[in-house]
Amino acid sequence: MADRQAIEATVHLYVEGMAFANEAALKKAFHPKSSIIGHYQNAVEWLSRDEFIAAIIEEGAAPPGTQPYMDIESIDISGDAATVKVTDEFAGMRFTDYLSLLKIEGRWTIVSKLYHLHI
Repeated sequence: MADRQAIEATVHLYVEGMAFANEAALKKAFHPKSSIIGHYQNAVEWLSRDEFIAAIIEEGAAPPGTQPYMDIESIDISGDAATVKVTDEFAGMRFTDYLSLLKIEGRWTIVSKLYHLHI
């Protein structure tokens, strides 16, 4: 149960970091070598963690007091590896994210984000 709670905390850190353009939170949630991949504006978008964070910051933060939308649909854990399916919203867009996490030095971190943008 402790792993599940720690994974959920990482997902919350990611969603809130994205909603409020919090660079420190996003850097804590994502591994430095992570990748963010999906279709955006009719093209495959393949970003590094730092490119993703820069795009989030450029878009800007939600107003203070906003409650970010997040629905964790599934968590699957096998030892030190896990996947999470989460639906969230950013900048008026709804995404389904498939997050791959790895437990590194006792802490769960996102190593890959594959997303679908709902139209």
